[in-house]
Amino acid sequence: MPEATPDVDDDGVQIDLISGARMEDLASMEKIRLILDGVREGNIVILEEGLTPDEESKLIEVTMTEISPDEFNGIEIETYPRSETADRSFLDRLMGRESTKKLTVIGPANQIQTLHKDENLISALVSRK
Repeated sequence: MPEATPDVDDDGVQIDLISGARMEDLASMEKIRLILDGVREGNIVILEEGLTPDEESKLIEVTMTEISPDEFNGIEIETYPRSETADRSFLDRLMGRESTKKLTVIGPANQIQTLHKDENLISALVSRK
């Protein structure tokens, strides 16, 4: 039985909060498709755990191929990294591996505008369609 989708007020902005557990079993392209499908619908997507650098690059690459002046203007993406030392094990730091444990906010480029970003805060203005 498919999940019921609540009625969304046309005047509001839908925010999809996606847990790390939901994303961990998906392949890279499934993650990208999940994100882009939500953003194309006008939703703001917030990932509990961010994408790897390769996945983020692929997301941008796929987004660029889907941009259409009348339908889809692209995405705005901001990432808030967690403490570097808290996220990575000693071996990860030694090997130079980057952690994916970071909060990531993704939304339609024509609806989300980053006002301020520093190491502790992302402040964004989200407009209606």
